[in-house]
Amino acid sequence: MSVEAALSELRSYSEELGLDLTKPEDRFKWFLASILFAKRISAEIAKRTYRRFEEEGLTTPERILEAGWDRLVQVLDSGGYVRYDFSTASNLLKIMEDLIEKYGDLEGLHEESSDPEDLEKRLREFKGFGPVGVNIFLRELRGRWEKAKPKPSRMAVETAQRIGLRKIEPHESALVRLNLEYCKKRRCGECPVQEHCKERSRGRLGLRS
Repeated sequence: MSVEAALSELRSYSEELGLDLTKPEDRFKWFLASILFAKRISAEIAKRTYRRFEEEGLTTPERILEAGWDRLVQVLDSGGYVRYDFSTASNLLKIMEDLIEKYGDLEGLHEESSDPEDLEKRLREFKGFGPVGVNIFLRELRGRWEKAKPKPSRMAVETAQRIGLRKIEPHESALVRLNLEYCKKRRCGECPVQEHCKERSRGRLGLRS
């Protein structure tokens, strides 16, 4: 199996969350999830916390603002997001307030952005939503949002080099997931692209010599 085919079998995080990024409402949900994923917290906690937001019906800017700080903290805590509960609740309220005031909604932000660089600049202006969050959000919107063309993350580039993949952009989400769930955890024997991994090949050669 080619490395591209193997990578295509790895679901993106938005797919795992059941989101269809061709739909504006699901693009906002992915924006919310990206805010959660961007903190130094496990992907499992971020996914579980996002699902709690869905269960509580907090998946629009208006509903998040209506919920208020105390309820947001409760929802974050119920998903295990306790390390960043206070700051994330505050950031979410400020982000939603600014999003509505400046653009109306997320689609308005995209429309008002003049090019990919301007889109990233506007996203980074949201409180607590830095380069990591912007990359998480935009890399899964390639081909769905015209101006979503982020520079591949260092993690994706390094993982691509490890498996001999030249064209990174179409596979960036899979590459990041591969790194987080297989490379960092040293789950080499379960890795879907292990036959293409240069480091694994070097290890085998070392054992034979």
